[in-house]
Formats: sequence, C-alpha cells, structure tokens
Amino acid sequence: MKCDVAIVGAGPSGLILAHLLRQAGLEPVVLERRSKDYVLSRIRAGVLEKTTTNLLERLNLADRMHAEGLVHEGFHLADGEKLIRIDLAELTGSSVMVYGQSEVQRDLIDAIPARGVEVVWEADDVALHDVDSDAPRITYSKNGTSHTLEARFIAGCDGFHGPCRKAIPETVGVTHERVYPFGWLGILADVPPCDDELIYANHANGFALASMRSATRSRYYIQAPVDTNLDEWPDERIWDELAVRLGPEAGGRITRGASIEKSIAPLRSFVFEPMRHGSLFLAGDSAHIVPPTGAKGLNLAASDVTYLSDALIAWFKQGDQNALDGYSSRALARIWKSERFSWYLTSLMHQFPEHSSFEREMQRAELDYIANSRAARESIAENYIGLPL
Repeated sequence: MKCDVAIVGAGPSGLILAHLLRQAGLEPVVLERRSKDYVLSRIRAGVLEKTTTNLLERLNLADRMHAEGLVHEGFHLADGEKLIRIDLAELTGSSVMVYGQSEVQRDLIDAIPARGVEVVWEADDVALHDVDSDAPRITYSKNGTSHTLEARFIAGCDGFHGPCRKAIPETVGVTHERVYPFGWLGILADVPPCDDELIYANHANGFALASMRSATRSRYYIQAPVDTNLDEWPDERIWDELAVRLGPEAGGRITRGASIEKSIAPLRSFVFEPMRHGSLFLAGDSAHIVPPTGAKGLNLAASDVTYLSDALIAWFKQGDQNALDGYSSRALARIWKSERFSWYLTSLMHQFPEHSSFEREMQRAELDYIANSRAARESIAENYIGLPL
C-alpha cells in the first residue's frame, strides 16, 4: 500500500493532521496500535486555546464543541486562604474553551468516513524503515498478516512510548527532561463543579485543582506520590483533602459524589530535538511532554500539526522545501515557551520534598505579587490563552 504521508498514531495530533492533509487533497494513512473503542475510552483533560478551537473550526469540526463546550474568561490561583482571579478576557481580550480531549477525539473519529480518511486500527508490530531516505516505509501486522506501507513522509504522532522517536539514531537526537517527584491523583464524578472557573490551589499539604468536563461532571486532582495506592484513597478521603487544599471559599462549595474514575498520573517535562530526521517528522507527545498544570499538552500537539500540515502541503503543492526544513525549529520555539510556562506554574503551585521554608515563602511572595500586580496577571493570562502561532 502506498500513500503521501503515513501517520503513526490516531490520537488528536495524528487525526487532526490527517484531516488537514485530506482537506488539502492529499492521501494520508493513519496506523493505530489500539482499537477505536479503546482510543475513545481514554479520559484526558481539555482546556483548548484559541489556536486549537480555530483549527477545529477550519476543519468544520467545531459544531459540538460550540454547543457543549464551556467558554472560560478567567481562572483562579488559590494560596490556601484567598482566590486570585486571572481575568483572561479583561487582560487579553480572549478566552479558553473547556471541552474534553475525549470529546475532541470523538469528533475527529466520527468525521473519518465522510472525509475519506483511512485509518488502520489495531496495527501491531509497527516498525519504521529507511526514514533517512526519500522512500521510507512502515511494516506492521493486522490480524496476523504482515503489511508494508510506503510513503513519501512519515509523521510520528504515536506518543511518548511509540516507535517513531526511537527510529531516530541516538547520535542525532538530544533529550531534555525533568521528572517531578510527585503525581496527580485524579477523581472524576458526576457532580456540579465547585466554581464556574478552574481553580489551581497551592496549599501546605500539596497542590489541588478543581476543574470540570461539563456543568454536571467535575474533575478534581490532588498532588500525591507517584506510587500512591489508590485503595488507600476512598472517595471521602479525597473529598476531605480537596476541601482543605482548595481553601474555605472554594472548598465549602464542593458537591460530593461517587467517583466514576480514579487514577494517578506522573508529571514530567520532556523535549526531544530535532523533531525531524530525514523523511520522519515528530509531533505531539512523541516529541514533548508538559506537566498538565499549564493545560498545554493537546494545544501544543495542535500547533505542531498546524505547522507540519502547512509544510507538507506546501511541499506537495508547490515543491516548497523551506517550510519542511524549518518545521522543527519553528515548532520548538513555541514548545519551549509552553514548557517554561508549565514548569513555572508547576513550581509555583506544588510542594516539593526538597523545599525548605525559604522556597515556601518564595511561593507565598510570588502569589501575593500576582494578586497585586496587573503586569504579573497579564503575563500569566497571555501564556494561558496560548501564544500566537
């Protein structure tokens, strides 16, 4: 089988790229290791920047997002006693959209038949070959039968653990990584959120986040050791701890209910560069991971594939090599700024085992500065809504 662009991974980055290329008349093929049902079942956060919502509108895939998503014109930082509102609308003239990544994924998958996007689900043993040539290929198995997919380019949208980044020689790539000494213990429940906007809380017990998927479904997180045993955290213990960490104002508004999902997620900052080797291009989590504090993961994936699709389309339509050559540096410039913001918020809002009273007081002083400085709030707001493409 032959195609213009072979895309490994049917997460948001892979499917957005496939839709963009198909919209331009190109022939992409997507290979996904998991089943469609499995991909749809993955629960992820969903604070979408304007660049991401604009991209979904460009693909004519934004109707359900506009009908069911929640437009947020601000969010809060909490210091254990008071809420500090970051007024996005007043400070930047913009807003963000709360719409779950799983919903974005569903919209992308539902549009596959009508758009003529070819996806091979449950493609096992994916291996890349000759990526440093002009004729790369991918071998994989499906239902026990071996297949070969030939393409002019390969897009690695297969996440942190996928095969694409591993196909780049160690002598070519450089890895930058910060592994945080804690994770997020999350609880999802069908209860109304405690506030109309997200709350990021810094407390002596650790970080907490109050967020939502809709007006009737809430998602909460608390900082916890990565090796936390979920059996030791029944629902009531989590609700009690949230009420403490979010502070009396927000904590007093919590509606409790039975969890429908609980999990513990590690936090890391990770960047691999360059994002191109020969005919192979990386996008999304295959090239970078951000801690979720800054709400940048899906949005960075969307900006990556915006740059990549524009470059690929220019090459196929006009023979323009410059955009492909500049893809990695262009994407990385935005990635590193988003990494900085996510690192900053993570450092500001979490308790670190190595912190002394000095670092704790520095966090307090920074939060007090933010509360009383428009310039500080404007900087946070500018980064939160997303830097320009």
